Amino acid sequence: MGTPHEDLHPTGTQDRPTTAVRVTVRTAERMRDLGRRLAPLLGPGDLVLLNGELGAGKTTLTRGLGEGLGVRGAVTSPTFVIARVHPSLTGGPALVHVDAYRLAGGLDQMEDLDLDVSLPESVVVVEWGEGKVEELSEARLQVVIERTVGTTPDADDDARVVTVTGVGPRWALVDLAPLLEA
Repeated sequence: MGTPHEDLHPTGTQDRPTTAVRVTVRTAERMRDLGRRLAPLLGPGDLVLLNGELGAGKTTLTRGLGEGLGVRGAVTSPTFVIARVHPSLTGGPALVHVDAYRLAGGLDQMEDLDLDVSLPESVVVVEWGEGKVEELSEARLQVVIERTVGTTPDADDDARVVTVTGVGPRWALVDLAPLLEA
């Protein structure tokens, strides 16, 4: 089958950092590993938008982020509570984990969550956030998780293709290449 990241597509060059990467992730544990590798690149004020179909691995990736950030509490899907705050156990930023799946409106409906207040001192991860919370920050990481089921006759049913793209000035000089490491 190859390595967990056999299909890599970085956009960087020797003179410019990689601001977008695509990696194939074959297991849930590898998805958590990807979250753990992403955590050191994040800091207070960072907004991460996760998009992908139900069961794609958004919460699993966020669980790895929580482990990498050293936050308190089990990271589980916030579907029914909409948002969960996980304070740091290490003096780093808190993780605010939001599930916008059931929120039909854009930023207006999200205002009740006070994400604009949480964002400056936290890492805010919003599942299903595309088209809803981009206005919170001029810079964000967009993460798209695609299942490979049925894409080819020999497709691995557990494999996911994860595309991570840095948007805005915050990410212009951040190299995402560490996400490609095994």
